Amino acid sequence: MSLSDDRDTLLRSIEDARRSLTELDSRRHELGAALVKMEAQLTVCGAVPEVVGPAAGLAVLQPLSSAAKIALFRGLFRGRTDVFPRLWANSRTGKRGYAPACANEWARGVCEKPRVKCGECPNQAFLPVEDRVVLDHLQGRHVIGVYPLLPDETCWFLAIDLDKASWGEDVSALRETCRALGLPVAVERSRSGTGAHVWFFFAAPVFASAARKLGCHLITETMSRRHELSMASYDRLFPNPAIKAQP
Repeated sequence: MSLSDDRDTLLRSIEDARRSLTELDSRRHELGAALVKMEAQLTVCGAVPEVVGPAAGLAVLQPLSSAAKIALFRGLFRGRTDVFPRLWANSRTGKRGYAPACANEWARGVCEKPRVKCGECPNQAFLPVEDRVVLDHLQGRHVIGVYPLLPDETCWFLAIDLDKASWGEDVSALRETCRALGLPVAVERSRSGTGAHVWFFFAAPVFASAARKLGCHLITETMSRRHELSMASYDRLFPNPAIKAQP
């Protein structure tokens, strides 16, 4: 075999090795994202996955890849995938709010906001929830929300919004109630810093009416357990019955 043949063989071997590594790396990310999603679902069900094998002795978790973070986010905050709300802010008035992300937003001769509401616009071109949209949210390029109420009136999560001066005490009391009932709960500080959102994630979609009944029961139970609390910080539940499936 000549030196030229040896070189060609090595080049092909190198190319094959690179291709195999690329495929393995892609597969690793896919499995990592699937694993994170399954573990998140297991946590929602009230179970904690047992760590076995070599990773059992590790005290530090490996950082998640972007794909795994996106999968975790989408696995928890599930809602409509055909449309999503995006935060807007008026620098002149200071007003802020959410509106459906639309490909025709502010297009001359097409978008007639604010005279015509998005839900009534004949030129709707709502953008779907894609991985890039979620990644931009996680990396701070924009702020998105979720429309939790699905067309069949079901939802994947319940959120209780608490604000006003007593929100801290009310959150603590609500967590005590959930702990006594063995109900997994997650607490998130609101963007304003003067309130919190209490999240309940479901392993399967439930009727929104049942989810809201759960929230009302937990608030009532908390008030009965702690008579000195009025739960005056309670604002609203999500999904909100006033928000229909169509934005």
